[in-house]
Amino acid sequence: MFVRAGRRIVKDIFAALESEVRSYCRTWPTVFDRASGSYLYSEDGTPYLDFFAGAGALNYGHNNPLLKRKLLEYLERDGVTHGLDQATVAKREFLNAFNEKVLKPRGLNYKVQFPGPTGTNSVEAALKLARKITGRESIISFTNAFHGMTLGSLSVTGNSMKRGGAGIPLVHATPMPYDNYFDGQYPDFLYFERLLEDSGSGLNEPAAVIVETLQGEGGINSSRPEWLRGLAELCQRHNMLLIVDDVQMGCGRTGPFFSFEDAGIQPDIVCLSKSIGGYGLPMALTLIKPELDVWEPGEHNGTFRGNNPAFVTATEAINQYWSDDKLEKSTRAKGERIGQVLQELVDTYGGAIAKGRGLARGIGFDDTTVAGKVSKAAFDRKLIVETSGPDSEVVKIMPPLTISDEDLEKGLDIFRDSVRSVLA
Repeated sequence: MFVRAGRRIVKDIFAALESEVRSYCRTWPTVFDRASGSYLYSEDGTPYLDFFAGAGALNYGHNNPLLKRKLLEYLERDGVTHGLDQATVAKREFLNAFNEKVLKPRGLNYKVQFPGPTGTNSVEAALKLARKITGRESIISFTNAFHGMTLGSLSVTGNSMKRGGAGIPLVHATPMPYDNYFDGQYPDFLYFERLLEDSGSGLNEPAAVIVETLQGEGGINSSRPEWLRGLAELCQRHNMLLIVDDVQMGCGRTGPFFSFEDAGIQPDIVCLSKSIGGYGLPMALTLIKPELDVWEPGEHNGTFRGNNPAFVTATEAINQYWSDDKLEKSTRAKGERIGQVLQELVDTYGGAIAKGRGLARGIGFDDTTVAGKVSKAAFDRKLIVETSGPDSEVVKIMPPLTISDEDLEKGLDIFRDSVRSVLA
């Protein structure tokens, strides 16, 4: 492919030099240059309304001006950028804000580990710690789960294509049916609990269970609060730790700060990343109940676990958006609006199901070729939406939480038109 640059024709540097592993740029074939709020702009200035939000890393929008101001001030005064796990003013301010405005108001008591800058770093730390605490090896995961691309995270991930990329056997993990996997035909945890209680089942005694309360990459599969409560009780009865992976669905994506709040549970370990940094800067946390924090100093580390600019923007995001419940209420209301539109489309065209909660929504199609066509039609109309699910059968809608009502309606109008163009 060739692109014009001034008076010269130059080869597309991306196709020439970048690995074939690139994916999103194939779905949205343009070159982006700027971003602001709920919009991305191509290099020719064309605006694209963003219902993707960096796969959930931009809950507060692109280049949020409130966060940007704090970041620029910090950089201008030569604030520490790279700090490993050294004590810094930026880290202290983040920990204070996170404790006072996120943990304490929710009655949560966690130690905070900075495991490295990505979601899979947080998951790897959680799995290692669970095994260290219990002395067991096996981890229970769920069908259609996604927890990351490193080997430990892949072992508890369901997608066969991603698992196949490991190139080696992925062991010490056993999948169980996610909520409603059998369309309500069997009682919750019937199979799981029977295996746990049967000494002849062959199931190794699990160290922990890892779960997403809403599976984003797995197809916008939302678990019921009662299912989550039942899972937490099952873990307690069988001395298994409960790990909630809130990498994509935390930081307000489903409404409350943590996606498990509506279920009234308190996981033993919580994984956070993506939007915890506020501005799209790499940052991850592993939250650990104090009595489970049995790490030896340096037993789990990483060069970039002290991303101080991310501490700065994360602190400002908490101060601006989590000092009250306005964002939570707004997210729930906007999510209900999206859900209403998706249900109207399902009622009109059939062969589909509306899914999700909060501002993590989707529409799954019986014909697995439809979602990709809808995504392409939306991009042609300057709306960015991705697909998810094991067969990419779900169109996934995840705008920034800060999107205006006007832009939300504009995007929903484009989405309606995109679905109509494919199905009508």
